[in-house]
Amino acid sequence: MIRYIIRRLLWGVVLLIVLAVLMFILFRVLPTANPALLRAGRDPQPKLVKEIEVVLGLNKSLPVQCWDYLKEIFLHFDFGYSYYSQESVRSLIAERLPETLSLTVGAAVLWIVAGLSVGIVSALRRHSFLDRALMGGALVAISAPEFWLGLVFLFLFASDIGKFKVFPGAGSYVGLTSDPWKWFTSLIMPWIVLASGSAAVFARLMRGSLSETMNEDYIRTARAKGLKERDVVRQGVRAAINPIVTLFGLEVGVLLGGAILVEVVFDIPGIGELFYKAIQTSDFPVTQGTVLLGSMFIILANIVVDVGYAYLDPRVRYS
Repeated sequence: MIRYIIRRLLWGVVLLIVLAVLMFILFRVLPTANPALLRAGRDPQPKLVKEIEVVLGLNKSLPVQCWDYLKEIFLHFDFGYSYYSQESVRSLIAERLPETLSLTVGAAVLWIVAGLSVGIVSALRRHSFLDRALMGGALVAISAPEFWLGLVFLFLFASDIGKFKVFPGAGSYVGLTSDPWKWFTSLIMPWIVLASGSAAVFARLMRGSLSETMNEDYIRTARAKGLKERDVVRQGVRAAINPIVTLFGLEVGVLLGGAILVEVVFDIPGIGELFYKAIQTSDFPVTQGTVLLGSMFIILANIVVDVGYAYLDPRVRYS
């Protein structure tokens, strides 16, 4: 097991290095605009542009620039400085990371709990009215884009403009350490909006997997031997959950992508909103930093999923 984990970690590091090289090509080689001009601001003097090129290392050859870029990222965790605010990208990300973690972790917990619960109930009540209602709601949740669903929730439930005025509206986010209760209530709608699509996917997949598992011979044998139905269902869920574990790593990427839209709609000052503004202003260092950070989380999530899958099914370790 230890060798398997080490092998997956090493592959994760290699994948991060390849991704960083791709980011360097996308933001240093392909753009026609000189990064020094973007850093210098409006109407820059040629002398200032030359000085910035020296500071950024743009006067060096591309292989040397790429090597310096990789060293700064992986040895010092330094993504450079914003072209517009002149602040360190690392500090900008660190300031907004708690907000994004609050949003994504809460949404992930909600999507796992809701998705698995709905899927199990639907599988055990197949073809009933409850099953059809739950799967119909899941289909609507999968089809609804996050930004549209967020606007609908604001229109219906926001305390300032909503019809029912139940939850705090956009721009009401409060940090966890400032006021835990306001932090919780300000994130209820964003959590639901962000988790809805992934929870619906989990529910439908869990329903299909568990329905198939409950018809297996060993399940019928367990029932014939008098095992309690609760224990039979527990055994079926453990066998049916393997595809769900595999999908979790992929859904993390979907979750991070949706977090950008949700943060913009609900005006949450997180990394997603930072990334959105960086795209609007062509702030390459900020864009690079946020993309690499998101990629790192996705790779780590997939490693955790692979290790968990190997624990559930030991045959994976030897494949």
